[in-house]
Amino acid sequence: MGWVIFALTAWGMGWALNVWLSRRPTTQFLRLAMPVVFGLTIIAIWEGVVRGFDISAVLLPTPSAIAVRFVGSTDILWVDFVQTVIKGALSGYVIGCGAAFLTAVVMDRVSFLRRGLLPVGNFVAALPVIGMAPILVMWFGFDWQSKAAVVVVMVFFPMLVNTVQGLQASSQMQRDLMQTYAASPMTALIKLRLPMAMPFIFNGLKIATTLALIGAIVAEFFGSPIQGMGFRISTSVGQLALDLVWAEIVVAALVGSAAYGTVALIERVVTFWHPSQRARQ
Repeated sequence: MGWVIFALTAWGMGWALNVWLSRRPTTQFLRLAMPVVFGLTIIAIWEGVVRGFDISAVLLPTPSAIAVRFVGSTDILWVDFVQTVIKGALSGYVIGCGAAFLTAVVMDRVSFLRRGLLPVGNFVAALPVIGMAPILVMWFGFDWQSKAAVVVVMVFFPMLVNTVQGLQASSQMQRDLMQTYAASPMTALIKLRLPMAMPFIFNGLKIATTLALIGAIVAEFFGSPIQGMGFRISTSVGQLALDLVWAEIVVAALVGSAAYGTVALIERVVTFWHPSQRARQ
């Protein structure tokens, strides 16, 4: 009963603190403090509910048990991080986004490619990863190369669509002005169209950060060496080691948040002139 009271108290205190913070003048500190308070409140409620109702660790371990397992399994988590994130997700992300960007630049100059490839891209983007992953694993083998291939397929078309749309963002008047100044197509691309496309490009990059990690983890369910986050999750579930599964999930959440935040920070630096960025300052 004491833990249930603890959970209710944590909920009440967290609610009251967030309400108080929401009424303060908006600052950078408050933007960080409110989600931190909200997250800590959820963790406290989680701990209290699991302990108070004596929920089995097989069904839902407590945050404290997950933290203990996290600290005690850093060597395993690091090996899985390198295999899944560095080798699979990051390599596929760079290759897929880079290839999509170059393809979009070519499509912008060749209209029939734009009309023909974009519908195909929408079709491929709608394919479920669980359908593509087994095929790509059979094609590229069970090591990280197949995981990178899955990531490339997942991030290529979202990045392509956003980049193509961004390259069309400049107005006809702006393009006519560049022609008035006798600017070459390459100069117009660098000086006008790419800067105008940057918000769209970064939107594609942010979407791809999440897709890359999901694709690499899911692909490991269908074949992997004896390491990797997806492999560890699937085998740990079979062993009923749910605390290790949650530790892997924590790593994935931290990596995904850090990757998204990094791209968003770069976006703020590159597109400081855009109204959406000036509104946040």
